[in-house]
Amino acid sequence: MTIFLQSLDYQIWHIVVNGPRMPTRTIEGVVSLKPENEFNDNDFKMLQLNSKAKHVLFCAVGPNEFNRISSCDTAKEMWDLLEVTYEGTNQVKESKISMLVHEYELFLMHDDESISDMFTHFTIIVGLCHPD
Repeated sequence: MTIFLQSLDYQIWHIVVNGPRMPTRTIEGVVSLKPENEFNDNDFKMLQLNSKAKHVLFCAVGPNEFNRISSCDTAKEMWDLLEVTYEGTNQVKESKISMLVHEYELFLMHDDESISDMFTHFTIIVGLCHPD
């Protein structure tokens, strides 16, 4: 998905990762959001990129994921939610890695296991394929 978004427009990928730049104005040193009637062409372009990124993400996911991300306001929020859903938090990732390293270290062929079954089991542990 990363490469797909980058290939469409690298600015879209930038918005997915960093979030959109909201149009602001500074009056007497105070920064605030611009009212829409003060937006310039660049402001509209940046907001349009967020909408394009959201559209791409909506089109790329299935119905379950769509329901999960449909209430997000920005492409970054959508991406972050999908990332946690499919990759987990850093703690979850570390736990999965630890479990797989443990399985790898204890790996052996069982007496009732064929070579094909053993190879499938091994490739699942090292992440070359997914279990059925």
